[in-house]
Amino acid sequence: MKVFRIIASVFYAIGVWVRNLLYDEHLFYSTTVNIPTICVGNLAVGGTGKTPHTEYIISLLKDHYRIAILSRGYKRHTKGYVLAGDNDDATTIGDEPMQMHLKFPDVPLAVCENRIKGIQHLKQDCQNLQVIILDDAFQYRRLRPSLSILITEADNLYINDHYLPWGKLRDNIDQSLRADIIIVSKCPEKMQPIDKRVIETSLHLPTYQHLYFSSIRYKELIPAFPECKPIPERSKDYPLVLSGIENPKPMFDYVRSLYPYAELMAFPDHHTFRKKDIDLILTSPYIITTEKDITRLRTLSFYPDELKEKTYILPIEVDFKNQEEQFNNQILSHVKENNRNR
Repeated sequence: MKVFRIIASVFYAIGVWVRNLLYDEHLFYSTTVNIPTICVGNLAVGGTGKTPHTEYIISLLKDHYRIAILSRGYKRHTKGYVLAGDNDDATTIGDEPMQMHLKFPDVPLAVCENRIKGIQHLKQDCQNLQVIILDDAFQYRRLRPSLSILITEADNLYINDHYLPWGKLRDNIDQSLRADIIIVSKCPEKMQPIDKRVIETSLHLPTYQHLYFSSIRYKELIPAFPECKPIPERSKDYPLVLSGIENPKPMFDYVRSLYPYAELMAFPDHHTFRKKDIDLILTSPYIITTEKDITRLRTLSFYPDELKEKTYILPIEVDFKNQEEQFNNQILSHVKENNRNR
């Protein structure tokens, strides 16, 4: 089985290499737009932390500029351009866009497979836009953003990964050179300076790229539904961590540090929950899930009231620690300079 995955990875790598070559040699053309565009992406499939980093940038800019968010809307049940409104949910715009829409309801958010058309529609729907944040658009070579941010996990750097389906890479490693900023995400809380230097040395970044290290900070549990009862005290109960994300281990380890008897039920990333999945968790004392998963759970007509009373969300946020000011200044300076040049 491993041999077949390796062979498939070779053919996948060749296909991706040819596609990038056509763009690099200008046989396929990349387009720029006359508005600052910040792309947040990665070279791997899922799990690097694109959404919390995108949310960080939204929080940084939203009080200073008129911004909008544009995503593909992965696994939504709609097609084309959709501007998120009050009646949308994960089925119409996708789970990660819905997560951001709920967190920033005053920031325009749209989904569109064709990012160029999406930008054109956004500029028509939202007058005087000053910044568009592109979620997961690093592989969208038809558009050349004004600033590209590439995220890679600390324990699975892109330089150590393999192409799909053997590994998680969906793009050539040398495409990292298109990034202006590299963020090593999900760093250990007590990461030592020597560990950062080892990563920096192994990445061999050119001088024009800026390297940052970030970690995930877990916040207090919050009720997922209005029917939810008060959050239980830490006890010997067996909370169930319900996950449909790429890598639930860091979250589960954190919950285990609070609730030693916690259990994990993990599904694939972006999993569409079925009634048989929900039936498996009916007897759990209470449920702890992610901000992304709850956007899909809320769309289920068969999610019972008895579970709504005991389902909680574990929010997360990005922490740049001693690099926060440097990162913020680079983003703000870029937006300011590019708006001045419009």
